[in-house]
Amino acid sequence: MNRKKDFIEWILCIFIALILALIIRYYIGTPTIVKLSSMYPTLQSNQRLILNRWGRTIKKLPERGDIITFQAPSDKMLTENEYDNNNPVAKYEDDPSNWFNKFVFYVLEINKESYIKRVIGLPGEHVQIMNGKVYINGTELKESYLQDSVTTQNPKGLLNDFVVPEGYIFAMGDNRVASTDCREFGCIPLEKIEGTVWIRFWPFNLFGSIN
Repeated sequence: MNRKKDFIEWILCIFIALILALIIRYYIGTPTIVKLSSMYPTLQSNQRLILNRWGRTIKKLPERGDIITFQAPSDKMLTENEYDNNNPVAKYEDDPSNWFNKFVFYVLEINKESYIKRVIGLPGEHVQIMNGKVYINGTELKESYLQDSVTTQNPKGLLNDFVVPEGYIFAMGDNRVASTDCREFGCIPLEKIEGTVWIRFWPFNLFGSIN
């Protein structure tokens, strides 16, 4: 009888621990791994980070310059026919519908693709990409985090001059020539932001906050 009781108590403890871990992971913070080179040299492949998800929980607007992760859009590159300069937003058409699939996708994050980029334009701001630079409301954006040789271009020419819609942000990778970002697929809804990069904990010699 005691063995059965102990077994039930262990199962209950494990269940509670899993629930707490999921709550912390979804609402407060979680580790993640950099997989591609779109944020080079700020972030490099296989570096380990801690994401702060509290901002998402309290619906706090990210600041310009923040490095965020967000759910990848269903359409990675808008065509000229799909692009609407009056509403230059990313498409999300493959989101799960029933509660179980939503739990698996949004909470467990199974089969969920995410991007990591830097916030450039905030809701209501006029963004222009010209002469290799970014302008916000007519003023050149100083981007000290970019390498000296990096210029900002948009060969397709679709998102070069637009206003970020309310409830959205415009984000790009620091490695502009190797980054698939909002220049290709449009502005990101705030509700699709997963977290803000807080700390890099691996490799140990680079441990600390990231700018």
